[in-house]
Parts: sequence; C-alpha cells; structure tokens
Amino acid sequence: MNFINPNVEQKKEISPSKLRDFSKISINGVLIRTFLLITCVKLLLIPTYHSTDFEVHRNWLAITHSLPINEWYTSEISQWTLDYPPFFAWFEYFLSLFAQFFDINMLNVKNLNYASFNTKVFQRSTVIVADIVFLYGIKKIGTACTRTTEDYIIFIFLSLTNIGLCIVDHIHFQYNGFLLGILLISIAGTFDTLKKRNVLQGATWFSILVNLKHIYVYVAPAYVVWLFKWCLKRQHFLKRFLQLNVIVSSALFISFWPFKSQLSQVFSRLFPFKRGLLHAYWAANFWALYAGFDKILVVLWKYLGLHVEENSARLTGGLVQEQSFLVLPTPLPITTFATTILFMMPALIKLAFKNEFGGISFIRCVVICGLSSFMFGYHVHEKAILTAIIALSVLSVIHKNDARVFIILSLTGSASLFPLLYPKDLLPLKFLFFTFYAVCTSTLLIQRFKKNILLLHEWLYIAGLPLIIVYESILHQFLFNEKLPFLPLAITSLYCSLGVTYSFFLYYFMYYFEYK
Repeated sequence: MNFINPNVEQKKEISPSKLRDFSKISINGVLIRTFLLITCVKLLLIPTYHSTDFEVHRNWLAITHSLPINEWYTSEISQWTLDYPPFFAWFEYFLSLFAQFFDINMLNVKNLNYASFNTKVFQRSTVIVADIVFLYGIKKIGTACTRTTEDYIIFIFLSLTNIGLCIVDHIHFQYNGFLLGILLISIAGTFDTLKKRNVLQGATWFSILVNLKHIYVYVAPAYVVWLFKWCLKRQHFLKRFLQLNVIVSSALFISFWPFKSQLSQVFSRLFPFKRGLLHAYWAANFWALYAGFDKILVVLWKYLGLHVEENSARLTGGLVQEQSFLVLPTPLPITTFATTILFMMPALIKLAFKNEFGGISFIRCVVICGLSSFMFGYHVHEKAILTAIIALSVLSVIHKNDARVFIILSLTGSASLFPLLYPKDLLPLKFLFFTFYAVCTSTLLIQRFKKNILLLHEWLYIAGLPLIIVYESILHQFLFNEKLPFLPLAITSLYCSLGVTYSFFLYYFMYYFEYK
C-alpha cells in the first residue's frame, strides 16, 4: 500500500551484501573527497562567532586537566559545570593533553571566558578532527543499509553536508558529529541480526555512546526491543542475553567506578531538573506550542478582564530556570517522562511483534524514539533534533516516504537552529547554507525517486522557512527596534514546531501502518 501514489515505480531491491560488487575505490573516493571539501568549509568557519558552549568545553578542558578526579563533578568555579557522563569527561581530559601545547592558559580553571586565538584554533580543530568518527559511521551504515551505488553516494552527500550539524558544531560549537558517528556505527552493527559479532559490536558502541552523552538514552528503548528479539532467535536466548548484559554492565562500571563516592552528585549534574521545562530558546517541539498557547490564553484572559497571576519566572525571559505557566497547568518532569514513554510504546510494540530482522524497522523505531523524546521530553535542547535527522538520512535514499519526511524534518530542524547564530552579520551565511542545502537535498531525492516527493501544502510550508529566518534576523528589529526581544525567537520556534510535529505524526502513521 502506498501512502502517496499507488502507481509509484517499484525498484528491484538489492541485498546490502551486493555492495561488495560496487567499485570500492569509487565509493571511498567520493566519501573522502566530499569529506575533505566539507572540511575546507569548516576551516573557513574557524574565525566566526562562537556561543557560550565554547567556554563550556574550554572550562571542561581546564577542570579535567587541572583538578583531581574527585572534583570534576563538584567544582563550581565556573557556572559551566561538567554535566556530561564520565566517558566524555575523559574525552575532554584526552584533548587537554594536547591543549597545553597550544595555550597552557586555557587550562587554568580560573581563566573564565578565556578565548585566545590559539585556544579558538585548538578547540575548533578538535571538532573537525573528531568528525573523522562521523565519516567512519557514514561508511559503516552506508555499506550496511544502502542498496545501490547511487543511494550510497546520495546518502554521503545528505549526511556530510547536513547544515544543522555544521552550524551547531562548527559555528555555535559542540561535538555532535563525533557522537552521531558513534550512533551510526552502532546502528550499522545491530542492523543485521544475522551476524552475531556485528550485533555485539553495535551494542558495545551504543553502550559507549550513552556514557559519552546521556541524551542517547532517549533512543535506547528501540535498541532494547531490537536486541531482545535478537536474543530470542535460534534458541540462544540465555547466552546472548548474558553477553549483552556483560557489555552494558562493563561500560557502566568502567564509566562510573572512578566516581563511586559521588554518584549522587554526578547524577544531579546529568539530570538537572531545576533548569525548567523549556530551554532559554524554546526547542521546536510540543512544549513550544503548549507555551505559545498559554501566551495566547493570557492575552485572551486579560482582554476578558479575568485575573492572571504573574510570576517572576517568565517563559520568555530567555533564562534557564524553573518556569510556571500562567493559565495552563505546568507539566512536571514525571509528566513529560510518562508522555514520552506513552508515545514511544506503540512503535516499540510494533517493532517487537513485527516479523522482520532486516533492520529497516529498527532504524525507523530509532527515529521515532528520538522524535518522541524531542517532542515531549523535559528541558529539551534544540540541537537534539539532529539525532532523528541523521538517523533518518540513510532511510531517505531507500524509500520515498522516508525521503518525504526527511526533507521536511531536516529543513525545518535546520531552520530552528539558526537563532543560535544571533549576530546579524551571519544572515548571508544562514541564507547561503539554507538555500544550498534545501535545493540540493530536494533535487537529489526527487531525482532519486523520479517523482515529486512533497505535497503542495508541504512545499508551501518549506517556502515559509526563509521568511522566518529574515524576520528573526532583520525584520523584527526594523519593525520593533529593541522591543519584544523574545518575539522573533518565539515565532521561529512556533513555526518550526509545526513542521516537526507534522513530521512526527506523519512518520509515525507511515511506520505503524507500513506505508511504502
């Protein structure tokens, strides 16, 4: 059954094992040349603006290099305390061993907001070098999942040129490419459950990933269900179950054992519920729409002469703190957790009982779990949308409906990240990046499937994204000067929330009812 067009061309599927017949030199050449070209663009971005995350990671370099281990998760010299799992702390420590040769002053914990030229070059360079892991992840999952050379090459382009990932890592400053590379490696390993060695390697990589950044716990339910199904195959349940338990337990033990005397402090850093439901800039999810509706009700209540009790923790204050809604009930962390699990459950049940061991449904379930947590999680960062986008990119070259959702989600998700680049002189760069990625992504996938992919209303929505970027960057200040500073951010978030929400429910519908 086809959701878009019953007459869609049916292509003969080629087994992933047929990739061995491809010209490896040709594929690897495209992969490496594209990576080197994108790396040149990243090098050009080194002098650009950087966010507070730059200082966050510089401070983590200083903490792990200058302080004893028992102070890594207790130090409060800076407000940017270490709040990633221990494996990432060790990653920062490893980087600090090289940082001392660039500028020893960056490793002084009291040098707050230190950003010398050498410091900037070093930190930017570490992100670029760490992207080699992303390159390897693309190679692994491309080999495992794509069916033709054409699909593989398009996937290489879609993933390496992802504009949202580029601006978050190489302008705003983070290490998402490195982490997403490990996610792709783990998916590639667990994709084919016929190969026991690969499955165990995939589970190992995912265990390492969760101990690098705990946000990936959000997609863990898909792994749990998929690997449990694998344990049940061919009457080897106990042996396989014990092997997986050893892998997960070993990773947790190695990660947290050095901090055993301060586990409560470590977990309070990893799960800071006092930061509030919404981030300083609302992530483009359900709670942004909820907050927007609350603001509309406040205006309506006041217009009707009804009393609305104001509070100091304003949702539009741009601060990271506990907030309260004025009209609607304020969701508690446990409420958001239950809602997230509730929306994951149908997809997980579908995966559990689906008679398939080829892995496509597993990747789709990973995407849905990632989107569910992004949509309904507590204090979600806007960058978390990249998990679903990157995981979906490999499927976008295999099935037309995956491509349809990928175009909407990747362009909407990228546009939702542009407010992170707040300097106005970056507007030309935003437009150049967005236009290039939108045109190339749409053209490649339309050419891949030989048909138009999006419906009219979807194209019209995508066409509104550049207008949102213009309003947020220029038009608002022209109209309001310095008044209503949070309005352009709220408008961007709300508009993008519509696209993400639409993508989420559309993809869920396609997955659950198996439209192809």
